[in-house]
Amino acid sequence: MRQAERAIFDLRRGLPIVLRDHGRQTLVLAVEGLTGRSLDDALQLSGAAAQLVLSRHRMAALGQADATDAVALALEPLPDARALRDLAWMQGATLPAGTRARAASQAERAALRLLGRAQLVPAALSFAVSASQAAVVANEIERGQVLAVEANEALRLCNSGPGTLTRISEAKVPLAEAENSRFVLFREADGVHEHVAIVIGDAAQWPEAVPVRLHSSCLTGDLFGSLRCDCGEQLRRGVAAINAQGGGILLYLSQEGRGIGLANKLRAYGLQDQGLDTIDADQVIGFSKDERDFRVAHEMLDQLGVSKVLLLTNNPSKVEALQRAGINVVARQAIYGEVTRQNERYLQTKAHRHGHWLHDLLTEQDEPATDEPERLPAPGTAGGA
Repeated sequence: MRQAERAIFDLRRGLPIVLRDHGRQTLVLAVEGLTGRSLDDALQLSGAAAQLVLSRHRMAALGQADATDAVALALEPLPDARALRDLAWMQGATLPAGTRARAASQAERAALRLLGRAQLVPAALSFAVSASQAAVVANEIERGQVLAVEANEALRLCNSGPGTLTRISEAKVPLAEAENSRFVLFREADGVHEHVAIVIGDAAQWPEAVPVRLHSSCLTGDLFGSLRCDCGEQLRRGVAAINAQGGGILLYLSQEGRGIGLANKLRAYGLQDQGLDTIDADQVIGFSKDERDFRVAHEMLDQLGVSKVLLLTNNPSKVEALQRAGINVVARQAIYGEVTRQNERYLQTKAHRHGHWLHDLLTEQDEPATDEPERLPAPGTAGGA
């Protein structure tokens, strides 16, 4: 799957790629970063009209709620690069009259999956390479100017999760909340993401059910103390709670913005400032309500030799993900931040639309953390994300 992994980096650089599917070739270009020049170059190289490929979530935001999968749109006349970017993620955009829609091909679906993995807006331009340009495109591929990838290979990569993680480096890093801590860095197979296991205390002294927290990275909250979320408080309280129970592991996962990346999280913040909640804002950009893949957490725990855990979380989906992976989650412990004027709506959305266990917090901010194994969901029944 090496070519598919390379395709992620080319798409992030604004370069076109070719996706092959049963002898058909589709030139693909990310809408994010699209310029008039890159659009003209793609039109000339492919010798074909452009189709705008959008996710079903973006189609719903455009008023087309009946889409069940990705859709390819024929726009005549073709809008310019700026208008195409507006159609891809701007609130209030509308499809031009006469737009024709069809179900996206396998190559086009693969393009959106690659863009999501690259943490770009899931919107692409596709060009079915014409017969008259096939030799020209083949020459560009041969010269290394354009990367060609099998569509099924790209889908296989995106469905495979993080793949085998490589344990890269580690060091002691004393923390204010846990002086005896060690950071262990893992890198995903495609090289895009790195995750850190914060190993607290002496493993030989850990409880039988190891206290574990899965914490998705949040630059704004963890580092800068943003008042829009409770992430920074949860991070530090999580480390302190694990240390107080004799040690364990906090997995710091590179999953900014529930997996959509920092750029898209900031776009979503702008939409929230216009009145949308966190879920609706993500869907306007084209994402589902949660793009994270917690298989990476199982792989990290497996390499660290942990199979039985006390999970510090308010999120049923994290419990379910570890259970599905074969981790024995024997109990759950709540881990709260503070409710503020700026984050209350966000927390209400997590409770009522994501299904997080936050009702005690929203009723009484000083509710203590308690073990509640009876509230662990059976696999397949967890609500929200």
